[in-house]
Amino acid sequence: MSECVILVGLPASGKTTFYQQRFARTHRHISKDHWPNAPRKDARQAQLIRSALTAGVPVVVDNTNPAIADRAAIIEVAREFGARVIGYYFTATTREAVGRNRGREGKQRVPDVAIFTKAKWMVVPAWTEGFDELYRVAIGADGAFEVTPVERPAAPEDLQQ
Repeated sequence: MSECVILVGLPASGKTTFYQQRFARTHRHISKDHWPNAPRKDARQAQLIRSALTAGVPVVVDNTNPAIADRAAIIEVAREFGARVIGYYFTATTREAVGRNRGREGKQRVPDVAIFTKAKWMVVPAWTEGFDELYRVAIGADGAFEVTPVERPAAPEDLQQ
């Protein structure tokens, strides 16, 4: 079965590093950061997801994906191919993201306002969105990723986190 991994988190929360450490050898990396000036980024992203899943290649969608609608569009495409949908929510606070961002160089560094703007739009992913697996990711004091599964609620009325 094919797989679509959706990374959700503020800029500079560790998403791309996580991809590089966990998925680079097995999954295609799809990120709007690769084409910053392209028109119709959502359509291009959907086309790249479809192309990879058609070829049987699992994907990681590495964007901030702050809103339910952002993730719903990705999940809809993944479901067209019967792909498992796995979400990773990066729990970095704005303070942590700004600190990490200050350590970036060149095009990797984003204006601090981008971090605060995305934070305002961020909706924590929930099972009700259609994930098959859902995890929280934090960066420990040693710099290592700490991945914790989000427990699936037992009853339908408990689906909202």
